Amino acid sequence: MTADGGRDTVTVEQAWDRFFRWGPYALLGIATLVGAASSDLLMTGDEAVAAGALVAAAVALQAWWGRTGPGLPEFALAGRVHYTLRYAIAFALTWLNPFFAVYAVIGYFDAVRLLPRRAALAGTLATALTMAGSQAGGLPPASAAQWIAFGALFVLNSSLVLVFGRLAAREADNAKAQACAITALEEANAALEEANGRLERALAENAGLHAQLLVQAREAGVADERRRLAAEIHDTIAQGLTGIITQLQAADESADAAVARRHTDRAAALARQSLGEARRSVHDLGPAALERNSLPQALTEVTGAWSEATGVRARVTVTGTAEALHAEVEATLLRIAQEALANAGRHARAGRVGVTLSYMDDEVTLDVRDDGCGFDPLAVLPRRSTGGFGLGGMRARAERIAGTVDIESEPGGGTAVSARVPLVRHG
Repeated sequence: MTADGGRDTVTVEQAWDRFFRWGPYALLGIATLVGAASSDLLMTGDEAVAAGALVAAAVALQAWWGRTGPGLPEFALAGRVHYTLRYAIAFALTWLNPFFAVYAVIGYFDAVRLLPRRAALAGTLATALTMAGSQAGGLPPASAAQWIAFGALFVLNSSLVLVFGRLAAREADNAKAQACAITALEEANAALEEANGRLERALAENAGLHAQLLVQAREAGVADERRRLAAEIHDTIAQGLTGIITQLQAADESADAAVARRHTDRAAALARQSLGEARRSVHDLGPAALERNSLPQALTEVTGAWSEATGVRARVTVTGTAEALHAEVEATLLRIAQEALANAGRHARAGRVGVTLSYMDDEVTLDVRDDGCGFDPLAVLPRRSTGGFGLGGMRARAERIAGTVDIESEPGGGTAVSARVPLVRHG
């Protein structure tokens, strides 16, 4: 039901479908009633019986077509047979009683639906012949005047059929042309959308500009601030507390007072360092190591401190031409390195760790490799993590500046963390 009028909305096509399904019955009924009323004047008893039989045949034919016609392809053989048989019945009924032309007129309407173009023209002309005979007083004409009238009416009906048929054909051609134009427009729109998709992909591949826009954009909102603070706390305070606990446990287990004192001194230094990093995180400042050093120097300092605290040998290697990077790029790489080292210290049971920083034309890579026990990445890592902690946190940090983090590991084969970010220079 429609909201405005409360009635079902019927399209033009649905209206024609209803007409072609029930219209023949209605026209045949009207013609039968009029024919019965005039039978005493126009038909003999035998002709009336024949007309009744033909009416029954017309009803049966229409009922068969109502079940068979829907769903058939255009210009199917069954449709042509139906049209021919119906025309023959309508012609015979009009021959018996001219008023049955009311039923024969249906041949004008569905010739183009059931017959190919040339056959449709023949069908409409045949219907015009039937209509002219009815209009002239019945078939066959009984006098010369009726023959003249029949000829003139046939020419008139045929002319009208040809004129309106040509107009209908032109309208159909226009409709097809419009449909083709709409199809072409849809294809052009699809091509345009595909071109837009290629353009978007090309823009996405322009890593330098894309990364620069992402780096310069400042993410706003409470949720983003909470994630930032959570990641900073994990990368600074949590790691510092872990180191403090480790040093205090070592001091407690040591029987040598001097060794125990060294462990407690390291714990105190870690506490002061963690407090400073916490303050910097609250004020959204970069790591303290980068405030006074370049990225390679900061990596060397952080790695050295970690090696001294864990007792694991670690080495930093720099390849390519080192240059000053955007502050957020350097902070991201340093935080990823700190997290990778912390993971190696907590889980890997490694004997050696290598940190490699590589400067290339348009990107910077950071690789942290250990020879520890390794793990199964598929069993531990989700395919894509957007959290702010651990391995997922490293990936989230890299993605914020259009970078990636890949983890390679296997049980007993060590672990390699590889971060790739765009090279965005300072300033």
